[in-house]
Amino acid sequence: MKTAQKETKYGNLAVLSHPLIKHNLTVMRDKATTTEVFNLALKRITYALFYESTKFLPTEDIEVETPIKKTKSSIVSKNIDVIVAPILRAGLVFSDIAQALLPFAHIHHLGMYRNEETLEPIWYYNKMKGKFKNPENTYVFILDPMLATGNSGYDAVHNFVKQGIKEENIVFMSLISAPEGIERLTKAYGKIRIVTAQLDETLNEKGYIVPGLGDAGDRIFNTL
Repeated sequence: MKTAQKETKYGNLAVLSHPLIKHNLTVMRDKATTTEVFNLALKRITYALFYESTKFLPTEDIEVETPIKKTKSSIVSKNIDVIVAPILRAGLVFSDIAQALLPFAHIHHLGMYRNEETLEPIWYYNKMKGKFKNPENTYVFILDPMLATGNSGYDAVHNFVKQGIKEENIVFMSLISAPEGIERLTKAYGKIRIVTAQLDETLNEKGYIVPGLGDAGDRIFNTL
């Protein structure tokens, strides 16, 4: 699926623009959409998000033998480590697609929930196994459908940067983003990449994206 990018004032932000992405996003915004249809639409968009998010991964050439002849062909470099980090719980919906497209990746879950009064994240799960063996060549994809205030996103990025992962090797992937969340992340970590399917208008007083699609976790897991 070919995607186009909108021009934005944020240098490392890619906002995808494609008729099928727009169509499926509209399906997801509709409050009458069932959980089953909602999740199917989200998975369709997720493929496009991952292709855009991973296009900068380093590659190397290897020799393979086709039914016709031996030839040189490219693969993702064997000298890198890839981490996929879904923010629980809503980020889990991206995991199946991540494992299908990146079967060599390590899955690292980040458990946070939002304090509804302060809008600050509260951690409840982060099972690190110590320092990374090869931080200079480790690439991290943080997954969360909604980039709203950016508070959880900031904590997730900081979780990896403090262990030596380069900012430019981190991608924050979301379905919908708010300008406030983009500002929060890019002000703190200007070299990270943000890939999203939609940049919405703003946040409301409860910290939800407007117009958004409601609580992504509730709609994904049918806990409305």
